[in-house]
Amino acid sequence: MQNYKLVLASGSPRRKELLKEAGYRFDIIPSDATEEATYKRPAYYVQELAALKAKDVANMILNQEVLYEKGKYTKGEVIILGADTVVSLLDNIMGKPKNDKDAYNMLKALSGKRHYVYTGVSLIRAVDGKITNRRTIYVRTSVLVAELTDQEINTYIATGESADKAGAYAIQGKFAKHIERIEGSYPTVVGLPVNAVYNLINDVRGV
Repeated sequence: MQNYKLVLASGSPRRKELLKEAGYRFDIIPSDATEEATYKRPAYYVQELAALKAKDVANMILNQEVLYEKGKYTKGEVIILGADTVVSLLDNIMGKPKNDKDAYNMLKALSGKRHYVYTGVSLIRAVDGKITNRRTIYVRTSVLVAELTDQEINTYIATGESADKAGAYAIQGKFAKHIERIEGSYPTVVGLPVNAVYNLINDVRGV
């Protein structure tokens, strides 16, 4: 039985679905923090932004700026979960494409190459309105994309699926047929390494 409150600091439908499928009960309070990182290396970048999101939402709920029920998050145990995902090719970070041309350039660069997907996970635990613990980690997964023709790239972009995805693709969507191989955690590529989340929750709770 889940005897703590879990808050997902993200509006991502993919992260929501992964947590739901893993059997968690949780609330969603998206972070409003400006996503600007000081680190440029992927592993540090995703950890910094994941921690930023978790801290932003923790401040909101512990200061009672966001209340679904009076005192809901300032009584008992609450865990705030922040996450961030990027695609990295040769240590260069690929975020979400700005437009179709940007998406095309990203997919062209990934064509026929192995790249890495990094997801940072940050948890903040509070008891009775006081922060007691926090942890931040990252998980990396290797992805090999098949050789893509210009027509295949443009056809995929036309689906609209690439618009809000890091690296301009969704591995769980129509782009799946262009993935030759992955090595590591599939949920990491989707946006949330649920096994790492499970272990991290136990860690911050001292279970």
